Amino acid sequence: MTSSPSRRAIVSADDFGMSLEVNEAIEQAHRNGILSTASLMVAGDAAGDAIRRAKTMPDLKVGLHVVAIEGKSVLDLPAITDGQGWFGRNQLRLGVEYFFSPQARSALRREIEAQFRAFAASGLTLDHANAHKHMHLHPTVGRFLIESGLEHGLQAVRSPFEPPEPVEANDTLGDRALRHWIGVLRHQIRKAGLKTNDWCFGLRWSGHMTPDHIRGLVPRLPTGTSEIYFHPATAQDAMMKRFMPGYEQEGELAALLDPAVREAFDRYGVARIGWADL
Repeated sequence: MTSSPSRRAIVSADDFGMSLEVNEAIEQAHRNGILSTASLMVAGDAAGDAIRRAKTMPDLKVGLHVVAIEGKSVLDLPAITDGQGWFGRNQLRLGVEYFFSPQARSALRREIEAQFRAFAASGLTLDHANAHKHMHLHPTVGRFLIESGLEHGLQAVRSPFEPPEPVEANDTLGDRALRHWIGVLRHQIRKAGLKTNDWCFGLRWSGHMTPDHIRGLVPRLPTGTSEIYFHPATAQDAMMKRFMPGYEQEGELAALLDPAVREAFDRYGVARIGWADL
């Protein structure tokens, strides 16, 4: 079947630079599979290795994975991180601080700008931006991400809106609340003149984007541009076991390498594109 521009997909991976296991998987999935895009954690333990690998893969488009929760910071500012420079894991508490605390907002602005500067210093071309755990849905995080991004040539930002029907889920009260914040984010994106996707897949099946799931998802993708994002790794290290227990990172890598998944995109007329094609 000929690919139709009415259904398009950006196939991406988050957490580039988190660990060597993640970097190895992203390289394999790009060289031998369908992965075209990755989002870099500039303060990740293996960020330097990720940057070196990316420079050997000119067709891999790399963006910034802004960290404002559950990860290492660049500046280690005590107003928003612990004694080791790590952001906390409590999304509600952080959200309240980022909204109401002037000290936290000021530190967050500086930190996000520093992450964009670190990406620029890598020598990589900025393809897009998003945030770890979709924290850019928080209006403060989203605003600072967009403002700093515009200073560094940002063109596209992820909208994490996953419709329930293609993943055979019910539309819940939580989904309806999430749509409100997605609307706020999309308003910020449009106002800034940036690009975004229509749909996003990887939320409900986060850590479980396995071959069976993806082979079933592709024919059900809606009209428009979908981002399908993954968390691949060749194995789980200690950090993954702590922060992502139960994730099937090796299964997600298998999906990206599966010839049947690649064939499904062709069979069902879903064009694989990049952010620059929007």
